[in-house]
Amino acid sequence: MMNFDLLKRLCETPGIPSREEQIRAVVTEALTPLVDELHVDAMGNVIGTKEGMGGPTVMIAAHMDEIGFIVKHVDDKGFVRVQPLGGFDPRNLIAQRVHVHCHTGEILLGVFMPPVEAPDADRGKARKLSELFIDLGLSADDAKAKIELGDPVTLARTCEQVGETIVSKSLDNRLSVFVMIEALRQLSASRCTILAVATVQEEIGLRGATSAAYALKPDIGIALDITLARDYPGGSEPERVTQLGKGTAIKIMDSSLVCDPRLVKDFRRVADAHSIPYQLEILAAGGTDAGAIQRSRGGVPSFTLSTPTRYVHTVNEMAAVKDIEASINLLACWLEEAHLLSLKR
Repeated sequence: MMNFDLLKRLCETPGIPSREEQIRAVVTEALTPLVDELHVDAMGNVIGTKEGMGGPTVMIAAHMDEIGFIVKHVDDKGFVRVQPLGGFDPRNLIAQRVHVHCHTGEILLGVFMPPVEAPDADRGKARKLSELFIDLGLSADDAKAKIELGDPVTLARTCEQVGETIVSKSLDNRLSVFVMIEALRQLSASRCTILAVATVQEEIGLRGATSAAYALKPDIGIALDITLARDYPGGSEPERVTQLGKGTAIKIMDSSLVCDPRLVKDFRRVADAHSIPYQLEILAAGGTDAGAIQRSRGGVPSFTLSTPTRYVHTVNEMAAVKDIEASINLLACWLEEAHLLSLKR
């Protein structure tokens, strides 16, 4: 039975790039009982070490930051303008509720809106983020007294079970943090030394994984992330990437790396041996922490295990429960057998 309470807590806890302190506390609490040692590095990555018995050192990276914003201006009417941290389509933000996390600790509820006096010729056109503002229902004096430049802004949405799926903001990538934690919980034994890393600042350039991989010197790098499932009306078959309900996704490539073919083959072997449903993934645009791990020092054989997700980078990202379970099961089973894999050239 899936631990929905933990997933809900992970998804709803705020943590934009460089401001991951609250989600870091949640991850630390969940990960501590499952590892032999845990520490937080200078970048803010949470690193849990589970000692092995002579096998390779495997770094698992799941980024814990979510796309969001910081305040960049409060105007003379109290309306707030923001700077994005991560990629948003402004069309998905209009009339959405947001939380402004004030430096004082107060959380303000507001709403994203565009100017309403658009010329008739411009009605229905896509908006630019620079046109949108946040209305907090406050006077200019109150808004400026409560808010500082740089205060984080996150989308105000909850994590819910919808049919046979989970719908939430920030499934990218709290879902993968959940997969990492639950795979460690399920793991019976592994000869590998496992470095379970909840990374920071992935959404603005794979930054946490870059520094963590350099310091940790893993033999193998495994990133966990979500991937596109464009299996809804209007999407063409060649562009759908993956489908919900068809299993976890074994990545072949994305724009940050071509996954090591030996790892792709081995994950497929383990999935077949344990009857775990999977689909192959080629993602033309978008990268993961594996792209950073692969380039560390003299190079690290790297791979990404993905969970198919609809409506990525919106407030209603959607993933199928059976695909989440497949990701957990495949990661746990592979870790139990990873010492058998030879990576000699």
